Amino acid sequence: MSKLAFFEIENWEKEYIKNKESGIRNQELSFYDKKLDKDNLPTEKDAEIISVFVGSKVDKEVIDSFPNLKLITTRSTGFDHIDLKTTKEKNIKTAYVPGYGDNTVAEMAFGLILTLSRKIYEAYDRIRETGSFSLEGLRGFDLKDKTIGIVGTGRIGKYMIKIAKGFSMKIIAFDAYPNEKLSKEMNFQYVELNELLGKSDIISLHVPYIPSTRASNEPQPNSSGQTTHHLINSENINKIKKGAILINTSRGAIVETAALVKGLEEEILGGAGLDVLEEEGTTQDEKSFLLYGHPKEHDLKTILANHVLIDMPNVIITPHNAFNTQEALQRILNTDIENIKSFLEKGETTHPIGNST
Repeated sequence: MSKLAFFEIENWEKEYIKNKESGIRNQELSFYDKKLDKDNLPTEKDAEIISVFVGSKVDKEVIDSFPNLKLITTRSTGFDHIDLKTTKEKNIKTAYVPGYGDNTVAEMAFGLILTLSRKIYEAYDRIRETGSFSLEGLRGFDLKDKTIGIVGTGRIGKYMIKIAKGFSMKIIAFDAYPNEKLSKEMNFQYVELNELLGKSDIISLHVPYIPSTRASNEPQPNSSGQTTHHLINSENINKIKKGAILINTSRGAIVETAALVKGLEEEILGGAGLDVLEEEGTTQDEKSFLLYGHPKEHDLKTILANHVLIDMPNVIITPHNAFNTQEALQRILNTDIENIKSFLEKGETTHPIGNST
């Protein structure tokens, strides 16, 4: 029997882990709702496996305080809160959650698309505020036969393609690393970014945020180091098909805000659906919002109060909520349990952090 300690754990997660179907209930389990760091060390430090979240800071001092430690798992896609240099030196395995919201985010993106294409919010707001059932100004457009340009054909982008096919849309895509096998299987065409911008009625962004420089212990989405900072910018905003809708459920800094405002004010863009804003920064794990609030909540409220985008009737802004479903959060926990079970049974995790093994 191994000793496991879970930190930053919610009540529903605790009950699920203790359930017989979780597969690890027969281990010796300890649960802590607080984060793990040098100021919040548990009294008992004999755990062989610890599971943390992004609020924890698992540095050398913390790692050294657990003499029996064999595995650290994090219930997140980011892992820069773990000292991987120390874990490697001490031969401690580490594991993470590579993805959990593929369909979840894609569904939200299409929710934004439909809200804009059918003017759903404007209709709702009119009835709520005035009681008027007038249809004036509420004429939308069909998605059928429209061209959707999907920027990034990873896990989320792939789900976007599946959903778009259900609406009988024409599909083109851009990716720095085109997956030609996927293109043939799902019957869509890869094009260069500028061509996609010029041909698409709807542009949906599904790429990771990659700044020009990246810390060595942060996840590396691709090997080239190609930046996605301001992928949509003042230079290419004019290449967008007139009247197109831009959707961003990825990371705010992928779109240059000034260029977006210009595109909307000059009616290059017909609308925008934004679940992320550039002012958010580059937060890697959305689930942290639920536990700790928005990382820049006060600043964002101040910015939004005067933000020109918020007053535009053809712009929908949501609070980085695309990830937030019960099913997605359950997948995070299931992956964490899977990592632990695999380690207990085989000595290796299902999803190891690359530079720790």
